[in-house]
Amino acid sequence: MTDQDPVAPGTPHPDVVGLGAVNSVGDSVDEVFEALCAGRDGRAELRGFDRGRFRAQHAYEIDDRPDGRDVPGRATRWLVRAVEEAARDAGLGTDLTEVPILVGTGLRELRSAELGWRDGAAFDVADLHFGRALREHFGAVRTYTVSNACSASLYALAMGCDLLASGDAEHVVVAGVDTLTESMYGLLDRVHMEPPDRVRPFDEDRRGVLMGDGAAAIVLRRGGGAQGAQVHGRVRSVHVNCDAYHVTAPDPGGVAEAVRGAHRQAGVKPADIDLVLLHGTGTLLNDEAEAAAIGEVFGPHTAGPLMTAVKSMTGHTSGGSGLLSLIVALRSLTSGRVPPTVGLRTPIDEAGDFRFVQGAETTAELTLAQVNAFGFGGVNAVAVVERAGR
Repeated sequence: MTDQDPVAPGTPHPDVVGLGAVNSVGDSVDEVFEALCAGRDGRAELRGFDRGRFRAQHAYEIDDRPDGRDVPGRATRWLVRAVEEAARDAGLGTDLTEVPILVGTGLRELRSAELGWRDGAAFDVADLHFGRALREHFGAVRTYTVSNACSASLYALAMGCDLLASGDAEHVVVAGVDTLTESMYGLLDRVHMEPPDRVRPFDEDRRGVLMGDGAAAIVLRRGGGAQGAQVHGRVRSVHVNCDAYHVTAPDPGGVAEAVRGAHRQAGVKPADIDLVLLHGTGTLLNDEAEAAAIGEVFGPHTAGPLMTAVKSMTGHTSGGSGLLSLIVALRSLTSGRVPPTVGLRTPIDEAGDFRFVQGAETTAELTLAQVNAFGFGGVNAVAVVERAGR
């Protein structure tokens, strides 16, 4: 197992000074958070490709295709929109020449490659990694793409914290993006015993995962740096590891170690955590493994923090999902509002003690939140964030 604690002890915790998001439930952070708190989801009949080829018939797509026809470059456009919103929120404008941009993704622009290969759609392979688009829109000269499964954007967050801690930058943009691809949708369609009709994290009747479109972005500023922008919260820790247990099956032990590492690095105990944004994919193995790991680490404090899983409303936005959950966590810490886990009726036995937010949003005084993101191959990432002004 390899692991990393990105921020050295004694280093000021990075401030989050900009937020941006777009997905199937909203075109901005405000729209997304309000929709999630209201329990509105982006689930609809599959639009992007021929439903007749698949058993599953639904997905959580962004409905922006002209005349219903799929076109290349959609993931890039969402990424640019999310980065624009986050940069504007941070007061950086659109000139990010001096700002590193780190992008976590599962599949990059694979859907565009599919359209180019099969349908002859115009697509330059140089656009697969987003760098050219970020240079054209923001003048960015330092761009990095981390293609690291479903924990990619939290891995990118760890790297961003490293850059700030080293003094290499004053600000860093961290982003995550993914779009549905026909090949991935087909692969998932074949592994489910029964085709899922929606994502039901931790529910006894869950059938599996459905993918969702989306992009998320934040701006990090070195802790104690220049003032001016609103501080949405602070990153107390990001702990990453790779247990390499199995190509697809998660290892509760590796997940538990990632959680412990995040707590250790943040200098907190399980009893200090007020809110957990669970990975919560709605798959048979992942939910059981995550619940078992949380139960192992939190022990007698398992019933303490509020817990929710937003994939129940956005679908699994793959490489960008961890960062989206982190944005939701920050907004929840600031507002005291926590979105529900939609579709959760009867929790699985492993999560029987969890204090799930079910049915409708809840409100609470919150200080610290934990964000989980786990990916194929045992690439695990857990972050702890703190309310601003604590």
